[in-house]
Amino acid sequence: MDTAFLIINLIVAAIVIFSFGWLAKRHVSFSKRVLLALGLGIVAGFVLQFIYGAASDVTKQTTDWLGIIGGGYVKLLQMIAIPLIFVSIVTAFTRLQLKTNIAKVSIWIIGTLVVTAAIAAFIGIGAALLFHLDASNISQGATEAARATELQDKFAGISDLSFPQKIVELLPANPFLDFTGARATSTVAVVIFAAFIGAAFLGVQRKQPTEAAIFAKGIDAIYAIVLRIVKLILRLTPYGVFAIMTSTVALSDTSAILKLGNFVIASYAALIAMFIIHLIIVAFTGTSPMTYIRKSLPVLTFAFTSRTSAGAIPLNIDTQKKLGVPEGIANFAASFGLSIGQNGCAGIYPAMLAIMIAPAAGIDPFSMKFILTVVLVVAISSFGVAGVGGGATFAAIIVLSTLNLPIGLAGVLISIEPLIDMGRTALNVSDSMVAGIVTSKATGELKQEDQALAEA
Repeated sequence: MDTAFLIINLIVAAIVIFSFGWLAKRHVSFSKRVLLALGLGIVAGFVLQFIYGAASDVTKQTTDWLGIIGGGYVKLLQMIAIPLIFVSIVTAFTRLQLKTNIAKVSIWIIGTLVVTAAIAAFIGIGAALLFHLDASNISQGATEAARATELQDKFAGISDLSFPQKIVELLPANPFLDFTGARATSTVAVVIFAAFIGAAFLGVQRKQPTEAAIFAKGIDAIYAIVLRIVKLILRLTPYGVFAIMTSTVALSDTSAILKLGNFVIASYAALIAMFIIHLIIVAFTGTSPMTYIRKSLPVLTFAFTSRTSAGAIPLNIDTQKKLGVPEGIANFAASFGLSIGQNGCAGIYPAMLAIMIAPAAGIDPFSMKFILTVVLVVAISSFGVAGVGGGATFAAIIVLSTLNLPIGLAGVLISIEPLIDMGRTALNVSDSMVAGIVTSKATGELKQEDQALAEA
């Protein structure tokens, strides 16, 4: 009987999945198809859980088969993430055509990312205090305890280092090793290595323009190939999102989610508050917040559903260009935003965890000294957050260990991690776009007439 139910479930899923292909042929927009996939996935997940139960064999087997699509989609995004990050940053240097020097652009982008990370930390702290979050009041089950042990084992080499040593750990001793993603800091190391190559290119361009031109053409060719691969993967987004959301909801422990519902609500309250601040910042540059929302909706939708900032780079850059940001600045902002100042993963999340865990460590979370310390540590630690999955956990480990707080308690949130990670990723992508807009305005490069033409 279970086999019959499994077959019925897969037939229904196949019909839904093929419908996305039909909608694509009818030229339904990408963002609408992704949002539809998100909604149908949530509904399908709840239906599976309601009919069979989260722990039933039918549900597990159904989600295992859907995992071919959902898990395969995630694997493909992970496959292209490091090459995309590397070539995007190098291309940002080779295509740089600015009236201002690269140092000024970098300072504005990095400064915007770090300042917004500090603001996000304050908001995260405020949300944690407002909703009275306290990790000591949350009971840990077997799953949470296992997750805590896993975190302690996985990040032991990082958490045991002093803060200066953690900064050194970000540097690439062997970039070829980091291209394999072998270290927790591999993504950051690749970013740094790419920046060195870009800086070297600028030096060669001044003294040996012929060689630099050959190198730039080669990078352009590689970038075109990588971008084509990304676009092929992005076409699978509605299918992957449907499968992922169905499995996530169907296998979710409802009681655990309800138990930690206060944290979910507090997290999204903080994320929404920070997004409003993004809109305020954008308004000060002369860009209409409504225009920003309308043009950024596709990339934010993709980031929300896919939970990857790295995979969103092409859409991120295209969105910034539509908002009047020059291609060079857009490339820099999108690329640097992967490893610096991520407002959701490196700002709000670790700050909330620190306040949440403080009482368990005998620290008064209302202490102004502790709050300012948390903000400072979060701002500095926002350098080096990977944008290809696990970035929030990495940021939390860095912040908690620097503050001498028990990192294992972060494991209590495993049940709701996917729910809040969607919102965090979307906010991260928004932050990088805001950095591009602010930098373009500060350097006099923002082409607001392009926005007006796009509106027309």
